[in-house]
Amino acid sequence: MDPIKTKDVQILINSFANQEIYLHLETTNGAYASHVDETFYSASAYIRNAKLTYEHGKITGNGPYRVGLKLEIGWVYAEGLTHFELDEAGRLLLAGHGNDGKLGVALEISKIPFE
Repeated sequence: MDPIKTKDVQILINSFANQEIYLHLETTNGAYASHVDETFYSASAYIRNAKLTYEHGKITGNGPYRVGLKLEIGWVYAEGLTHFELDEAGRLLLAGHGNDGKLGVALEISKIPFE
């Protein structure tokens, strides 16, 4: 993955608009860390292969970045994004890594379901 270049990511976000896509969205602040420290509050969210269509999307911020996808009746967004790639399957993969290099958030868009 490469550090986010907002112009490049915006072009990729636009290329998936107004068509049915599959979405993967995941956040974590160390969900597996609570076994080491019982006082550590861990939270996460996970959705995979949500089928949806977004009208338009936008990347904002100065880094880490936020991506919002406007749906017919609402929004999907991810905040804290730092890296991106368009993989060999044509999927847009966005990730946010903390200072320690660990994944904190992932937003992925595909025309085919994720395995």
